[in-house]
Amino acid sequence: MGSAVERTDEHVREYLIYRGFTSTLKHLDSDIKADKEKGFRVDKIIEQLQQFVQNFDLFGLKEYWVYLDRRLFCRLEDVYRSTVNKLRTSLYRYYVICTIQRGNLEKTQEFFQRQAAELQGQPEWRDWFILPFIPTPEQNPAFSPYFSRQWADTFLVSLHNFLSVLFQCMQPVLLSFDAEVQRTTRLTEENEQLRQQLFARQTESRDQREGDERVHHKLPMYVQNADRLGDTELELVPSQRGVSTVTTPSRNFFSTFLPQGRRTPGKPSQYTTGSSPSQVAVGRKDPPTNPPAKSKEVVQPKEAKPVSCQASTSEPVNSQSQQSTNQSMNQSTNQLTHPRHKRIQDHEKERKELFSKPLSQAPERKGEAGEVEPLPDTSSEPPDSSSNSRSCVGGAEGGGLSAEQPFIKLSQEEYGEHHSSIMHCRVDCSGRRVASLDIDGVIKVWSFNPIMQTKATIMSKSSLLSLEWATKPDRLLLLGSGVGTVRLYDTDAKKNLYEMNIDETHPRILSLACSPSGSSFVCSAAALSRSGSSDSVPRLPIPVSGQLLLWDTKTVKQQLQFSLEPEPVAINCTAFNHNGNLLVTGAADGVIRLFDMQRYESAMSWRAHDGEVYSVEFSYDENTVFSIGEDGKFIQWNIHRCGVKQSEQALPQDSTGPFVLSGYSGYKQVQIPRGRLFAFDSEGQHVLTCSNSGGLIYRLNNGEPALESVLSLGGHKAPVVTVDWSSAVDCGTCLTASMDGKIKLSTLLAQKS
Repeated sequence: MGSAVERTDEHVREYLIYRGFTSTLKHLDSDIKADKEKGFRVDKIIEQLQQFVQNFDLFGLKEYWVYLDRRLFCRLEDVYRSTVNKLRTSLYRYYVICTIQRGNLEKTQEFFQRQAAELQGQPEWRDWFILPFIPTPEQNPAFSPYFSRQWADTFLVSLHNFLSVLFQCMQPVLLSFDAEVQRTTRLTEENEQLRQQLFARQTESRDQREGDERVHHKLPMYVQNADRLGDTELELVPSQRGVSTVTTPSRNFFSTFLPQGRRTPGKPSQYTTGSSPSQVAVGRKDPPTNPPAKSKEVVQPKEAKPVSCQASTSEPVNSQSQQSTNQSMNQSTNQLTHPRHKRIQDHEKERKELFSKPLSQAPERKGEAGEVEPLPDTSSEPPDSSSNSRSCVGGAEGGGLSAEQPFIKLSQEEYGEHHSSIMHCRVDCSGRRVASLDIDGVIKVWSFNPIMQTKATIMSKSSLLSLEWATKPDRLLLLGSGVGTVRLYDTDAKKNLYEMNIDETHPRILSLACSPSGSSFVCSAAALSRSGSSDSVPRLPIPVSGQLLLWDTKTVKQQLQFSLEPEPVAINCTAFNHNGNLLVTGAADGVIRLFDMQRYESAMSWRAHDGEVYSVEFSYDENTVFSIGEDGKFIQWNIHRCGVKQSEQALPQDSTGPFVLSGYSGYKQVQIPRGRLFAFDSEGQHVLTCSNSGGLIYRLNNGEPALESVLSLGGHKAPVVTVDWSSAVDCGTCLTASMDGKIKLSTLLAQKS
């Protein structure tokens, strides 16, 4: 109930601010700070009633009781109405007795004058109207029990117990509303789980159908129509394998996919060395009694040399029928029109390039078939053949893609609960939960294993600029705002644990980084931009003032402020090494600073970029740091030699920002980078970056003049603005978040060489 009370207090605060009840809000905050129990306080109600009695405030006493009756007592069953009436009568008698005991007869007479119309018809008050005219009512046998201390204490205890039981059984409307919201949220989450399961099954079925259709339609015409020959057996002459332009596998390889007996027509008569079983099964399934005359549509391209095969009819065939089939194929070649002939020649030219490598590589490719997601190519082969795609990449000139795929993309899912551009998207240390923040200040905490499910939604009244998971315990989330506060949020209990006021002069919390031990965190606070506090437009080249602070997470107190030389400047990004002994930062003045966290002082600093530093991370071996800056460069720095570049790569603007989303009528949305712009895999050999259509994975080659692109994750329709790569589980998880509020979760499997 405590969490419900706290959330209700927030609702009340929001309403008071909305209505402009400033003084009431101050009193509310004062009472909440003094409150220790964070729950129902029946003693406060009794104290308020006693205060009305002691101050002879008859009007306030009546209004207070009427309010309790209207909001609570009226909801009771009729059998309890007599109890409520008895308590009200005793309360009024308690008021009359107090006026007499304190010698204020004017208030006694005032009570009977005001209440005469209401009380004169009630038998329990019939004898009480004479009370003001009795000289010593405490000695009168009819009234003397009410003047005793025992009666007053008994009444107050009875009222206290009644209200306690009532509030335990009947919560206020606001608290009931919160419980109803939680129930609705729980039902919504259950519906979302069921919807995700249904969507996953529909997607799997649709992808399977689309995959079959896509493979069928992308086959060359002379392969698609090969089933019209009605072939039941395909035999290859070894001498023809090197000269025939239509490459077919050996009988042993092909026999693994087709039975030795009579085969169902509809199998394509042409395969590559690395073809997968899914390719072999592709083709139209015409009845086996197709007339042989239709075989004219199947042609032998380029040199028009016949392929040795057996034509299949409803009866067994002999060598004479085979020769007639070959003759019909030769005749059909001469009847080709020029455009179709040219197209088939182009297909055959590409096929020759695919198989220009030694045939000894074929078994290896065959073993890998169907395991790697294909890359886009111009080949006419079906895209489902990973070995074909790999061969095409290896044989293409200037393709810029690796001949060996280091990762297999197992799946890609979408999280679409945000309705505005994403700023931050981070996986926790355990790899079980994700926290994402959009520019509207909405934070979603969600899991993805076994299904995507939203665990918590955090709405912030003030703008949020930064987000970071705590390391120990990993359920805690650090949230930096634009009004100079940092909140520590418990994602399991769904409540704020602490709220720290950083600095009013530097209200923008740009970056947060928690030490690996979890005992402290670093906070970067900056003054308002000279161009305003908006982060959706490019900033002026003049860096703003900033602070770098170290806070203790246990005591929730500031430990120290780092010295920023040559002048205090806004720190855009921060990162610890594996043991927390080193801290690297990137600032708005283009300088990277490396801090010794054992001495709490700067170890070295150097100018890294022309413009701001947007993102910085330690390398896998922690001998270097990588950075991306406003100048569009991706640079590796040696931390043992100050300011020495180990490598420098130029990235496109859609990888470094500012990010631009164009709309209708010339509308453009511009977003300055705030989250991580790159992330490494578990071995530090590959890096994930942003792009306009999804994440891009590059191979890190030390000393190479250009990055080597190995995989495009894709899936986005808007520019990706932040990425993360978690290797906490066996299958690496890549997160890519875009300006349309969509987050793609790609599951990768690394291929060990």
